[in-house]
Amino acid sequence: MIRLFHTRSNTQNEVEFVCLEDLVPQDHLLRKIDKYIDFSFIIDKVRPYYSEDNGRPSLDPLVLFKMMFIGYFYGIRSERQLEKEIQMNLAYRWFLGLKISDPVPHHSTISWNRRTRFKDTNIFQDIFDEIVLQAINHQMVGGRVLFTDSTHLKANANKHKFTREEVEVEVRDYVEELNQAIEEDRKQHGKKPLTDREEVKDTKTIRKSKTDPESGFMSRDNKQEMFCYLDHRTTDMKFNIITDAYVTPGNVHDSVPYLERLDRQINRFDLKVEAVALDSGYLTNPICKGLSDRDIFGVIAYRRYHPTKGLFPKWKFKYDKEQDIYICPNGQTLAYSTTSRDGYREYKSNPKQCVGCPLLKECTRSKNHQKVVTRHVWEEHKEKVRENRLSSSGKMLYKYRKEKVERSFADSKELHGLRYCRLRGLHNASEQVLLTAACQNMKKIAIHLSRLG
Repeated sequence: MIRLFHTRSNTQNEVEFVCLEDLVPQDHLLRKIDKYIDFSFIIDKVRPYYSEDNGRPSLDPLVLFKMMFIGYFYGIRSERQLEKEIQMNLAYRWFLGLKISDPVPHHSTISWNRRTRFKDTNIFQDIFDEIVLQAINHQMVGGRVLFTDSTHLKANANKHKFTREEVEVEVRDYVEELNQAIEEDRKQHGKKPLTDREEVKDTKTIRKSKTDPESGFMSRDNKQEMFCYLDHRTTDMKFNIITDAYVTPGNVHDSVPYLERLDRQINRFDLKVEAVALDSGYLTNPICKGLSDRDIFGVIAYRRYHPTKGLFPKWKFKYDKEQDIYICPNGQTLAYSTTSRDGYREYKSNPKQCVGCPLLKECTRSKNHQKVVTRHVWEEHKEKVRENRLSSSGKMLYKYRKEKVERSFADSKELHGLRYCRLRGLHNASEQVLLTAACQNMKKIAIHLSRLG
């Protein structure tokens, strides 16, 4: 009888001596990671969280964290599924140092360590920082130009299950500096200091999720309303290494944590930042002032304002810095009047001149025929940022922004499963973001060094 096909039905129970090293392709990503990334620092970082003289020996921390890295490398969202994948994948076993016959650590080991041993610790931030330092040592971080933006991560929370709560508005870090600037400005204009008034704490009503109370409700134009977290991320221009990843609830404005996180990067990694490129959400007076104080070339996208229909927009009124006046489209002056508690100078027109102006209907709808234009005490810093944006170098930098930080977000969502929060709570969301960012950096380091040979 002639056999047409070679049957392999009898090979399933055969015993064969194999070398696990030979079964992993030479160009496999995990081989590159294992060769070029130094994980020895993990032992020193986690040592304070283990007891040397109590209980039975723990699972090797390197194996534990490598298992977590595999999950983030390949977008495996479930720890239970991660255990199954490692059981069947020889490359995963090789990376972890497990033989073919070795049992895979139970998925509950990961969750237990995350919920108890590493709860309320900075271990995930430390791991992220160490990977950035390795990138710096390999000269993959320039530190001169940084790009920052945020993206939302959908929380594990039903947007229809919430309560409305009244909370206090947090006082911003720059309030004392602003108050000092207001007093100096009033003094320069010959105005009396503002009288002290009883402190009244501002409040606002927010939606608080019943399933994930630490998340924030995001409601923005052209975006789906949802409970979410925000991943505030900064990337370096040279090799697009992520230098910072920070998580806030979804109802926190992009600009709030920016300067603090910028200072952290400068101090932690000794970066010599010369320029930054940001989205329009960061175009605020405090940020423009902060960049100016740090001698950083800021490029921030233009924010579209919608003036009252039928009236002149503010840019129609030209500011004369030498005389400290505004000039209206009809050539009349608006003189300085006062500086408010909010930090805005008020420039008012002469009603006697305005009453007979042919452009009055397009200028103001005030009953006393007086036009008021406001100017922030830090407005000159914002104007400088606008000039930077229109310069040739500013246009080039902002063009790179979407190629750098936006590309980083796209990779994390498409390749590493960062569209949704796996677990509830701010700490768990931070863990997911930091480890995802660390794995992205590891891939870039390993692939780059492998190309160099």
